[in-house]
Amino acid sequence: MNAPVVVALGGGHGLAASLTALRLVCDRITAVVTVADNGGSSGRLREEFGVLPPGDLRMALAALCDDTQWGHQWRDVLQHRFSGDGPLGGHALGNLLIVALWDLDPEPVHGLDLVGRLLNAHGRVLPMAAVPLEITAQVAMDPERPGNLVAVVGQQQVARTAGQVQSVALHPSDPPAHAGTLAALMEADWIVLGPGSWFTSVLPHLLVPALKQALQDSPARKMLTLNLEMQTKETLGYSAVRHIDSLRMHAPGLRFDVVLADPSIVEDEDELRAAVASLGAALLVTPVSSPRTPGAHDPLRLAAAYRDIFGGHEV
Repeated sequence: MNAPVVVALGGGHGLAASLTALRLVCDRITAVVTVADNGGSSGRLREEFGVLPPGDLRMALAALCDDTQWGHQWRDVLQHRFSGDGPLGGHALGNLLIVALWDLDPEPVHGLDLVGRLLNAHGRVLPMAAVPLEITAQVAMDPERPGNLVAVVGQQQVARTAGQVQSVALHPSDPPAHAGTLAALMEADWIVLGPGSWFTSVLPHLLVPALKQALQDSPARKMLTLNLEMQTKETLGYSAVRHIDSLRMHAPGLRFDVVLADPSIVEDEDELRAAVASLGAALLVTPVSSPRTPGAHDPLRLAAAYRDIFGGHEV
């Protein structure tokens, strides 16, 4: 079987894990990355220069680096973070490099492609939208009163909320999607959504109208990779089934072919299969977690699962 053309959507560490595994089984990968981060180095650069937050884009590029001494060295340079309390303290060098390239050429993809060439990256990294986004969540602060909601604004604020997130939205609500991102979705053989922070990295992709439409219209087969950790701050009280229910609520017309789940998150397999079937998908339960690092994906296990799914061996 020829290696498929794959588009992976997400952000942060979850997308990096997916890309690290994908590059072991295919060589035509496009990462589509959320652009709503408002914290840390990315938030500071976004506020000062009005640019897309570069951090998640940088992490995706680093995950796609060539598996050579050259690729690893430049990956480490890109990921290097300055210490101290001065103006550079907390900034990742790669974030500064990306913003410098954007200062020279305002087309963000040109700069991302240049960094990809520096890394000999196995694929491209594209932004989810052409403008920076703000995430707004409706949060139930009291689990006993789920209908009593408050608005929490900002990716970092939503990720750390003490309440239970019920839904998320974007501002602006109809942002322009990058043309290259839409074209990649239409040309893919497989589209992989997740893993990643559910409400701040995964579901936002379904809230950009043009991106959501391209996902629905693409002839590619579609896979959802569920997270290993269900009970994070932003998904407090959420089971695997409730994750799927929330996806259906945010994108009721979107269908999938496969949902991939680690056995550790399956509480009731029949119930989970029924929820997965509501997406039009088949469920594949197989170990993809690291036996040494709780809550982290094992790249080889995840790559093996992707290989089997792409090859149609075990779905």
